[in-house]
Amino acid sequence: MAVFCAILLTAAPPGLAGEAGGAFVKIDGRESLVRSIELFLNRDPIKHLILVLSPDVAEETKRRHGAHLSFSGVKAITAGPRWMDQIRAAAEALPPDVTHAILHDAARPVVPYTDIDALLDSAEGASAVALSTPVRTRLVELDEGEQPVACHLPNQYVHLLTPQVYSAAKLKEMAASQREAHASELKLLKGSPLNVRLGTAGDAALAKAMLHLLPKPKIKSSNPFEEAQW
Repeated sequence: MAVFCAILLTAAPPGLAGEAGGAFVKIDGRESLVRSIELFLNRDPIKHLILVLSPDVAEETKRRHGAHLSFSGVKAITAGPRWMDQIRAAAEALPPDVTHAILHDAARPVVPYTDIDALLDSAEGASAVALSTPVRTRLVELDEGEQPVACHLPNQYVHLLTPQVYSAAKLKEMAASQREAHASELKLLKGSPLNVRLGTAGDAALAKAMLHLLPKPKIKSSNPFEEAQW
């Protein structure tokens, strides 16, 4: 039986280095990273949760959320500010019983529970599974000077989202090589367009509206605090 560890990364994905603060955007007074953690609670296959913080925010985040993290069974670790720095640290902290790791950008708090269910169901037998959504307009390719050089049809591309699920072996391979899985290794699942990434506080209103559109899962918990989040 598969054993999952959910890994929440607070670094920005490659190409979005200037948007690393999205995990700390507040939606109705609660930071995106807290809402993202709660996506993975109360799921039997997910036995471990790891939150990766960069050194400049680690102490303050632990001070603000330490009680909540401890109560939810989240292990907070510190790693460098790059996406791959945090993947490597998480791979090193992976508990020995884990067979699969769920990587999630903590700046994406709006993920339908049905999308996560689909990822978990598809994980066995695949080394890498990711959510995606269609590109709906033509793309313009820019050169290094940000001048347009080519147009591409939208049906040639999709948006790559998180969460993504990797076998433990694949995650460790990525960490050792400091390279993400090649596109040809990915099994893509159709995800929800509600799954948007927060970049700045200006995105909070959009996220709040999207959260109200999510279907409500049936929470298997006797804990009124967790049920109240919905």
